[in-house]
Amino acid sequence: MYIKFKIVFILTSALLVLQSCAVKKYIPEDEMLYTGATVEIKSDSIIKNESQLKSVLEEALLPKPNKKFLGMRVGLHYYYKMQKENPGFINRFFYKRFGEQKPVYKSDVKPYEVEEILLNRMENRGFFYSEITSEFKDNEENKEASVKYTVKAPKAYTIASYQLDSMPHPIYPEVKKSVAKTKLSKGMRFDLANMKMERERIDRELKQNGYYNFNSSFLIFEADTNQYDKKRFDLFLGLKKDVPKKSIIPYKISKINVYANYHVEDSIDNEVERFNEKNYINSSSFFKSKYLDPFITLEEGQYYSPENSRNSARRLSTIGAYKFVNIQYKERDTVHNDSLGILEANIFLSPLNKRALRVELQAVSKSNNFSGPGIALTYSNRNLFSGGETLNTTASFGYEMQVGGGSSSGKTSVDLGLKSELIFPRVIFPIKIDSDFFKYDIPKTKTSISLDYLRRTQLYTLLSGSAQFGYLWQANRYVTHEIIPISLNYTKPSNTTEEFQNILDANPYLKRSFEKQFIAGLNYSFTYNGMVNATKKHQFFINSTLDVAGNTMSLFAKEMDNGKKGILNLEYAQYAKVDADFRYHLNFGKEQLIAARLFGGYGYAYGNSDIMPYVKQYYSGGPYSVRAFRIRSLGPGTYSDEGNSQTNYFDQTGNIRIEANIEYRFPIISFLKGAVFADAGNIWNSDPNPVYEGKDKFTSSFIKEFGMGAGVGLRVDVQGFVLRFDFAAPFHDPSKNNGFDFNVKETVFNFGIGYPF
Repeated sequence: MYIKFKIVFILTSALLVLQSCAVKKYIPEDEMLYTGATVEIKSDSIIKNESQLKSVLEEALLPKPNKKFLGMRVGLHYYYKMQKENPGFINRFFYKRFGEQKPVYKSDVKPYEVEEILLNRMENRGFFYSEITSEFKDNEENKEASVKYTVKAPKAYTIASYQLDSMPHPIYPEVKKSVAKTKLSKGMRFDLANMKMERERIDRELKQNGYYNFNSSFLIFEADTNQYDKKRFDLFLGLKKDVPKKSIIPYKISKINVYANYHVEDSIDNEVERFNEKNYINSSSFFKSKYLDPFITLEEGQYYSPENSRNSARRLSTIGAYKFVNIQYKERDTVHNDSLGILEANIFLSPLNKRALRVELQAVSKSNNFSGPGIALTYSNRNLFSGGETLNTTASFGYEMQVGGGSSSGKTSVDLGLKSELIFPRVIFPIKIDSDFFKYDIPKTKTSISLDYLRRTQLYTLLSGSAQFGYLWQANRYVTHEIIPISLNYTKPSNTTEEFQNILDANPYLKRSFEKQFIAGLNYSFTYNGMVNATKKHQFFINSTLDVAGNTMSLFAKEMDNGKKGILNLEYAQYAKVDADFRYHLNFGKEQLIAARLFGGYGYAYGNSDIMPYVKQYYSGGPYSVRAFRIRSLGPGTYSDEGNSQTNYFDQTGNIRIEANIEYRFPIISFLKGAVFADAGNIWNSDPNPVYEGKDKFTSSFIKEFGMGAGVGLRVDVQGFVLRFDFAAPFHDPSKNNGFDFNVKETVFNFGIGYPF
């Protein structure tokens, strides 16, 4: 290991030297390459938040030098290569990926201009009469030059008091209430940016109180230093001269018109219905007013509020029946003595097509080594009962096959599915719930029923049906809750072959998990999605789910002949399952980011069940898991099914799962993206399966039993639709206990739709 490290260090050092020389030889004789600038602050007094002030000054340093990567100027290197008459394909490719526009030389730097900018920034932060000097630092040997800026900062001016100047009514008391909540305080340094934020804060509060025509630029700050020494000043807030009269009065909404079925070409109002102090136009035959009204937070007689307007627009857009939501305000004549303005609100709602048909072609990959084509046909009917309801009916067909192995049993399968989902954009509950309780979003009620048929050749047929009833809603922009109080699932194996029965008899755990079972329970999911801010540098995502089954059934169950309890002679499952999925993205900009993921899950069977149902157990390996191992082939623990005729037809599962992934994503060209990644994880059983000889048991040494792999990927990303191709090879297989060995011969190809995390 030491020898390898030494070789890598020598090669890296040599590469750095060669790269440096390669750039140096292209620099003109009378020029030096500009390498950047530094700022030094000198002051006779203590400067609060000096590091923050220094960062502000460093942002003003121009021009920016050419970029470095690991000490190398890769971008500049390929810029010079492109200046050749025939640069070649490789140089063109890397120039598009890493190249820069042009080199930055010493002659491009204008220190006096930068000094003026630095002086301005110092004065904007209270350091009046600062002195700025600059000095070039030349390195003749490397043909490089830098600049050092020295800032001599006197004592800063600080606030002695912050007062509100005289203003006309009715705006004066509103501004006075806002100023009372200010963050500007005695002793704070003069700061132009803080004053700008104060003006914007007051403007937002005035808007929320009806000041429709007000603007932050109407406010002005004045500083008075005459009464003080030691660089203190009184700060006054006032209104600029000649501010329009209509800007300093509040506005109320006198009329609300809702165009529930609006089309741009419409010019005639055919029907007007008055409901809950709103005018619903062309609504009764399209969207019933009583169902649409709860989504609108605007009210007649209410002061204008941009927050209420945004809330109404957001809530209306979540219904799923409208393509566009547009809220416009029209000013009407003022009343009284011009102390109150009048607005008319018009809400234009443009519907989506009522019916839609969607066809999806899928590349199916569901089980160990299985892959094949699939097709799904979805019919959607929007606004089904004139209340924003959406009916989605999906029919699917899939064919899968597994290539290789000694036996053909179970290596092909046919999957048929039919699912119908009805979504109501409101709460359906025996007790009426006030919609005002949900400030951000009105919950949706989701109901679904599905049937699935799976035929695995020469082994078995699996029939399953499910039904669900639950609620989905957003607590705010980032947090989503989903609770399914009624979840029913029934699975029945049939057409079992003798070969399959022999396998079940040899593996009691597998047999119990495959038995006919009825699952009735409750599901809850919490999601925090900080990735809605795509431009943020640090992005977080958390999803946690709780699945509990059988507790309610146990209250009404009766004992069956086999000693288990059942409902209507159907044995039911009883378990609790909880898992958490944590993701983090570090965004570098320019479509480059590092994505990391950590997943952990645990399932516990109790009461009427001694093992988790097969469909509820965890698996590891595959395109969305540890990609160096085939789907459901990793684990449990250190177990390997290689050569075991009793288990090698079946997916490996367990009741514990831990995984970690990290991936670097970068653009290549146009819609082609690349990735380099590493994955680790496994599954285990808390109670060992005798068939696995104890190798599947979860212990304190679980980290040593991680399956690990690394690879590269290519993604075709067209406007958010992603086709993903990943190649990964294992470097630690827990079943082989052979340490760390990167085995390229066992490279696994993964195909997926969308990013893995």
